[in-house]
Amino acid sequence: MSELASESSGTARIVVVGDAALDVIARHDKPLPHGGDARAKIRFTGGGSGANTALWLRHLGAETTLLARIGDDPGGRLIRAELEAAGVRCAFAVDPEAPTCCVVVMVDGSGQRSMLADRGANQRFAPGDVTPEALAGASHLHLSGYVLLDPPSRAAGLAALAAAREAGLTTSVDPQAAAHITDPAAFLADVRGVDLLMPNTEELVALTGSADPASAKELLGAVGAVVVTAGLEGASWVDANGVTSVPAVEAECIDSTGAGDAFDAGVLTGWLAGESTVDILRHGTRLGALAVGKVGPQPA
Repeated sequence: MSELASESSGTARIVVVGDAALDVIARHDKPLPHGGDARAKIRFTGGGSGANTALWLRHLGAETTLLARIGDDPGGRLIRAELEAAGVRCAFAVDPEAPTCCVVVMVDGSGQRSMLADRGANQRFAPGDVTPEALAGASHLHLSGYVLLDPPSRAAGLAALAAAREAGLTTSVDPQAAAHITDPAAFLADVRGVDLLMPNTEELVALTGSADPASAKELLGAVGAVVVTAGLEGASWVDANGVTSVPAVEAECIDSTGAGDAFDAGVLTGWLAGESTVDILRHGTRLGALAVGKVGPQPA
């Protein structure tokens, strides 16, 4: 268990709603030649934003349930086995037709990643997959924005947020993909009422038109607080009391995949433990630094 675990609540019970996937990670040092060949170091690992956050939460000692849809295939069974071995409770719907989500992640020499994603069964995540049993005993629900931003699974994301509110859970949403926020007003309507909105800088620009964390103040009519992660520029907390920022933690960036998912886990454990805003942000930036210093999006 991480050293950060002793500094976090260790008792939070959190449901994560989002993708569970197989990642194919290809690390290459040179630009990819169009129509040509390039050498790479390739490995397979678990992935998916929901699974990543669930595992980092478990790494910090939180009791964690992952609510997702997988395929009835070897990939889905492997993902379930690895998550359960790590102590994550899997509330999975099993799709008899669609394959388990798979993502090809291309990581360049600076550690920055580009992704080709086939959401597979996750795209068919349905309102009926959100069961009372999955939320039983939880205190918080965290939703990956991919669920809301992909039209086929949007209704299930809305159902998860509604069920959480009805059950008295606090809620958070990470938008996840700036490129898919094509209608900011509609997205903000979908997340209205959540306690924490957790965009990175690019997603903040998509929502407000500005990279300045202070621009998140205009979102406070829809959400309780906004937590902005800005990579090397650190992170900021924006609420009715103003803007609080902390610097990034220095780290060698080997693979940036999943850094935001790890950041979310650090922030949520600190917030649910009732820690100060500065300490909450520090949890997030420190866990993000751990994530970029290794290959793959999940704890070792």
